[in-house]
Amino acid sequence: MGGGFYVSKVAGVVGIVFGAGAVATIIALAVVYSQEVAKNEAVSPTNGGSTVKPQVTTPVITTTAPSNEPWDKYRLPDTLKPDHYNLTLWPRLTVNAQGLYIFTGKSYVVFQCVKETDLILIHSNKLNYTKWDDGHLAKLTALGSTPAPTIKKSWLQLTTQFLVLELNGKLAEGASYQLDTVFVGELADDLGGFYRSVYMEEGEQKVVATTQMQPTDARKAFPCFDEPAMKAIFHITLLHPPETVALSNGMEHAPVLVNEVGPEGPVNVWRTSFDETKKMSTYLLAFIVSDYDYINSTIDSVLIRIYARKKAIADGQGEYALNTTGPILKFFEKYYNATYPLPKSDQIALPDFNAGAMENWGLITYRETALLYDPKMSSNSNKERIATIIAHELAHMWFGNLVTLRWWNDLWLNEGFASYVEYLGANDAEPDWNIKDLIVLGDVHRVFAVDALVSSHPLSSKEEDIQKPEQISELFDAISYSKGASVLRMLSDFLSEDVFSKGLSTYLNTFAYDNTVYTDLWDHLQMAVNSTGTGVSLPTGQTVHSIMNRWVLQMGFPVVTINTVTGEISQKHFLLDPATAGSAPPSDFNYEWIVPIRWMKKGVVQQQTWLEDTNANKPEMRVTGDNWILANLNVSGYYRVNYDNTNWERLLTELISSSESIPVINRAQLVDDAFNLARAKYIDTTLALRTTKYLRNEREYMPWESALDNLDFFYLMFDRSEVYGDMQAYLKYQVEPLFKYFGDITGNWSKVPSGHMEQYNQVNAIRVACSTGMEECQILTKDWYSQWMNDAANNPIHPNLRTAVYCSAIAAGGAAEWEFGWKQFKAATIAIEADKLRSALACTKQPWLLNKYLEYTLDATKIRKQDATSTIVYIASNVVGQSLAWDFMRDRWSYIFTQYGGGSFSFSNLINGVTKRFSTEFELKQLKQFQADNSEVGFGSGTLAVSQSIERTTANIKWVAENKDTVQAWFKAEAPTS
Repeated sequence: MGGGFYVSKVAGVVGIVFGAGAVATIIALAVVYSQEVAKNEAVSPTNGGSTVKPQVTTPVITTTAPSNEPWDKYRLPDTLKPDHYNLTLWPRLTVNAQGLYIFTGKSYVVFQCVKETDLILIHSNKLNYTKWDDGHLAKLTALGSTPAPTIKKSWLQLTTQFLVLELNGKLAEGASYQLDTVFVGELADDLGGFYRSVYMEEGEQKVVATTQMQPTDARKAFPCFDEPAMKAIFHITLLHPPETVALSNGMEHAPVLVNEVGPEGPVNVWRTSFDETKKMSTYLLAFIVSDYDYINSTIDSVLIRIYARKKAIADGQGEYALNTTGPILKFFEKYYNATYPLPKSDQIALPDFNAGAMENWGLITYRETALLYDPKMSSNSNKERIATIIAHELAHMWFGNLVTLRWWNDLWLNEGFASYVEYLGANDAEPDWNIKDLIVLGDVHRVFAVDALVSSHPLSSKEEDIQKPEQISELFDAISYSKGASVLRMLSDFLSEDVFSKGLSTYLNTFAYDNTVYTDLWDHLQMAVNSTGTGVSLPTGQTVHSIMNRWVLQMGFPVVTINTVTGEISQKHFLLDPATAGSAPPSDFNYEWIVPIRWMKKGVVQQQTWLEDTNANKPEMRVTGDNWILANLNVSGYYRVNYDNTNWERLLTELISSSESIPVINRAQLVDDAFNLARAKYIDTTLALRTTKYLRNEREYMPWESALDNLDFFYLMFDRSEVYGDMQAYLKYQVEPLFKYFGDITGNWSKVPSGHMEQYNQVNAIRVACSTGMEECQILTKDWYSQWMNDAANNPIHPNLRTAVYCSAIAAGGAAEWEFGWKQFKAATIAIEADKLRSALACTKQPWLLNKYLEYTLDATKIRKQDATSTIVYIASNVVGQSLAWDFMRDRWSYIFTQYGGGSFSFSNLINGVTKRFSTEFELKQLKQFQADNSEVGFGSGTLAVSQSIERTTANIKWVAENKDTVQAWFKAEAPTS
């Protein structure tokens, strides 16, 4: 526990209670604010309308003509630099007289003037300010001997989210100043800034005041210089009801009981202050007031605490996270060769949280499903998700928090890096899982689908192209996370993990508490390469910069084609629809890459080679007889591989006769590459389908999952056509041995297999067998679900199997099965179980139930706001629900968009999810009409997803026209006749 509450020595002690004049103003502000919100909330899902809350108490200057004024630009000028903030916030956990949850705040920031200026711009959004005695919205004080200039004019610039202060004189370069404000905001349920999360415990409603600042919502909690490079130290104090717990980034001091005067009159509250933070960015701030409990442990003097609802803690749901955090923290200390820079690591599970988790420095916030584990309720995939997300967030404690990217255009390096090393951290905590292999399915294959579109984008954007909050939010996509992870994994592979981690260590030590651009990391990796002498063999004349810039500064990836007859090897920009190549934006590198190639010849690993040009001749890759070549071993490179037809035939023969001679990851790769090469017309569709024939003898998870992922596209294209029946018959035939295998090794489904991957494939066996109509499977799942319906207190279904079994039983059943599932969803005491039911409820084949479920998604008392968009996508994934979800989204778009905020990360998932089945001219026309009809409302972070959906639909139309007859004939020929 540290010292007392920090105050500026120059300014003297500043009291942290609100003065009587300020209280009177806050009361007036809160009343007017409440009235305006009440007006705006008279909006229902059916009448559309805006719920943007206007600033009603302060003057606003607007400009209609294009403006070059600093306050009409989205970026801060380079004139001021914050040093430290002193912030006191008082969230109200009950509604006021106007029916609103609010928070009041008092803040000052000490900043230095680095360039002479007569203007102060500081970010502010949806805050109302108390006017000072001079009638302005803030008070400016000089911390030196020369007085500060007086304020000429102050206002809020809504569009660019600034509090603007024009001064009557200039701030002096090198001088320090203090800016004080008093303000009020709404503690809304919008999942951004300082917001509220609500849950029920033992019949009582509980309210949590919590935060989500990334990327641009710290300004919604208090006025601040809200850009990542504006690092400062923060002194936080929270006022909160007695017996509640206050948390922030720093270690809390013992709370003090004080009497505060607020709009509600005098109130006894606890005042908790915290140790000052390290120098850090605003987006990493967190402050939370809750009625939570915690468990804790200490590892090498670092205090680790897991906070959650009291019942969740009492039920032991935090134990797995607590036991996993310490080892992962130690792993990263070793990996980075840098000690954890804070005295504590708090992790807290929130009922309402938009992302999966957030790496706030010292106080990481999570969805409950990403932190809480109950062996009686949680599956092995739930457990894996918890381990990987904890590893992802802890990786950020150094990479992202200690060293931060200067601007959001390099977000990919922050999130891509954490998305790569999360597998390393989780692998260290759970070495028996072989989890490192799963990055190929979870990230590489996932992002290939997006990055093969002409509407993709490079990893690194130009700084000037990323200005507005919605442009920043749009970067939180699969490219930044999964492509970032994939190319960094490739880099680590060809440099070696030792060299990679050595470069990381010097990078982190050099730039600690500072900001960087992505090329700073390349510099340090190159220094690590240089220091190893001959340890790393990069192509002659190439550097980390010259190789990696091609992967970072141009979109897409290559297909490498190997001709094993001639030894010719070539590369080409891979596009799912080759006809769109002319629409690709120009690239400085002409869509050529420097490609590292790991390969084997008939099961024997060969020396790595490189492809530096469009074409090359590699005599060592010529083969004859029954020899075969396999390239991109373990899918360590970010590219697809095509071969001459003879080599494809040899590989297909090898899969049937001796599949174990091909590594498991590459068996998954062969399937995925073949299906995508066929879609892009490099090979015949029937060749791709033939890669699935050997699956009758395959028991490993990764190849099965790869095949099912790819066949899912065929289902999306054909589950409304006559092809569907033949496809079902074929897949049912293929999965029968797998279903029988798992029945045998589990004692007729009485237990689960021991291996992590085997447990995953057991789920696949049940899911596919039941969905293709295997009677034995359907009887099994119906019987389990019926047993549960007859004795709701005792669920006989193993947690691993619940998602598949619930879906199968609800799909085969009617209203009774659905209503039982809904009742259990509402009664679930752990979010992981609720999530399984929430997805399964979308499996019903009854349109009226799906329509009812769609209506529930926009009622926050039924489906939490954080889950609304994913629930709509679940419904759209059901062939019966597809058109219902599309009509629903189109009809309610204005409401969905305004209620859930244009900056929400989930809009791209919603648009892509609801339109992924589109494959007709009629649907394309509807999609373009949807784009036109809502051009004024906008699509926020989903803007790019609309373009991608139009491109994908166009490609789907062409693909179906060209392949439908061939595909149907193949399935008909391969399916058993009996």
